[in-house]
Amino acid sequence: MKKILAISMAVILTFALSGCGTKGQVMPRGTETKTATAESQTDTKDETQAETSAETPVTESTGTVYPLTVKNYTKAEGGTEWKEKDITFNKAPERIVATTRTAAEFLIHLGLADKIVGVGGVFGEPDKAVETEFNKLTDLGKSYISKEVAMSVNPDFIFGRGGLFDNADWGVGTVDDLNEMGIKTYVMESSVTSGTFDSIYKDIDMIGKIFNVPEEANKFADELRARQQAVVETLSVIKDDKTFAYIHTSDPESLLIYSAYNETFFNDMFRMLKLQNVFEEVQGDVSVESLIEENPDVIITLQWDTEGEDATQTDEQVTMNQVLTNPKLESLDAIKNKQVFVANYNHLFGYSYQSLDGLEKLARQLYPDLFQ
Repeated sequence: MKKILAISMAVILTFALSGCGTKGQVMPRGTETKTATAESQTDTKDETQAETSAETPVTESTGTVYPLTVKNYTKAEGGTEWKEKDITFNKAPERIVATTRTAAEFLIHLGLADKIVGVGGVFGEPDKAVETEFNKLTDLGKSYISKEVAMSVNPDFIFGRGGLFDNADWGVGTVDDLNEMGIKTYVMESSVTSGTFDSIYKDIDMIGKIFNVPEEANKFADELRARQQAVVETLSVIKDDKTFAYIHTSDPESLLIYSAYNETFFNDMFRMLKLQNVFEEVQGDVSVESLIEENPDVIITLQWDTEGEDATQTDEQVTMNQVLTNPKLESLDAIKNKQVFVANYNHLFGYSYQSLDGLEKLARQLYPDLFQ
């Protein structure tokens, strides 16, 4: 896991945002900023292929008609500004690399396990519903994987969170570079700035179209909507939101408060829980003094749930107690009232449907009387 720390710090220095790190951790997005523009970039090779096959479109089953062009995203190497880009598919991809566990589990729910040739970032809490199928996949690494590792399994499609599409030790290559190599890409809309939990439904729909699995996509989306609606309806009786702050580590020696500035998916998720991030508009570091001054109602902290010699914070109760007993925080109302809650990394920063698992769990912990 030491490699994960190095990755995290590189992300911070490269993009000069307000991310924060500690031993054994993987950083939240913090590196991905999207400004959608009206001008879309087109993969030249794809466009040529689409033109040559336009007269005789290929139809698989009764669903998708190929060539299929979808609007997705790209950004310059090391950049922070996401732009729309058209990606054209002349057929459904056959060899998928998923950049993280959460991305692979997403694809499994759509019946695409047999097309996944490798998955990186294999850490965090698993989705029990697809764990058996996931465990059969080729594990490319516990940390985020490089372009070299991704290419080792000869993919024709790479799918996952936006921040991992870059030319770095922790990145699989930029969208443009991969497309020029003939490898199609899909950046999850939920993982770029302006993404929300509802972006997941668009991602499900787009992947359903790309792989011609509309029935599986519709079924999965309906299941998630029902679960999301159940949480929203249960919490609708709460009229006054609470405030919260997110502590990125419970280490007393490096107490790091992450503002989650521009983390639109993260902040939207907590709004569904009737929680408002007190530092949402703050760019850069947040001091312990600022945390004490804001005195939020609730503290959220993280369970890394990683593996290896640097594994830390694998027990939720231990993690919670480290925050509750931290002398630097003893004046906070959240500490006095024991309003400290621990969330798994994949639920907070997986940018996928698994965040709903975290929402349901936190909702029950925050408002136990409503879930009796």
